Amino acid sequence: MQENLKKQAAIAALPYIKNCRILGIGTGSTVNHFIDQLAPLKAQFEGAVSSSETSTEKLLSLGIPILDLNAVGTLDVYIDGADEINNNLQLVKGGGGALTREKIIAAASRRFICIADQSKLVSRLGSFPLPLEVIPMARSYVAREVIALGGRPVWRENFITDNGNIILDIHGLDILEPMKLENTLNNITGVVTNGLFAKRSADTVLLASEKSTQTLTL
Repeated sequence: MQENLKKQAAIAALPYIKNCRILGIGTGSTVNHFIDQLAPLKAQFEGAVSSSETSTEKLLSLGIPILDLNAVGTLDVYIDGADEINNNLQLVKGGGGALTREKIIAAASRRFICIADQSKLVSRLGSFPLPLEVIPMARSYVAREVIALGGRPVWRENFITDNGNIILDIHGLDILEPMKLENTLNNITGVVTNGLFAKRSADTVLLASEKSTQTLTL
């Protein structure tokens, strides 16, 4: 059932890319459904900027070229999923480990469309462990700093990001002020970035349920 809802949310995003020549593409199971929907439309696109090697492989398999963000500049639209979404359209992302590239592409896009099923909408962020991408030599130091903030860091063992770094998943955070926490964590030396998308939240969330797909905007 959940896979059907993810596909439903993915299909709902298609009208938002009607006039786009270059797409920003995120990572994850819901995004995989969205990429599948691009197959009959691929002639429309010059290419895509991808946030992960996994999405890149899937796009290339459809014949959609991968472009360098540095060469493209500002994107019209970025399509991605989320692990948690609050009522202010602030997100927790990074369950798949691609949070840094996702954040970069989201920041470089005029519009960020988040596609998800209804289970991702929460009243308060923090139940899903918050990922931090960390420079490997800083792992223990960053973990101590996180513990001082009240979090429980867990090293995502046997996982290396596409940037060659490690992930600490932070459990036990009750995220009352997402933007403040995002800045605090990013200011810890050795942290590349964290999975809070508060400063650059989604512009639109397409939330699929059994009854319909709801469009959330601020």
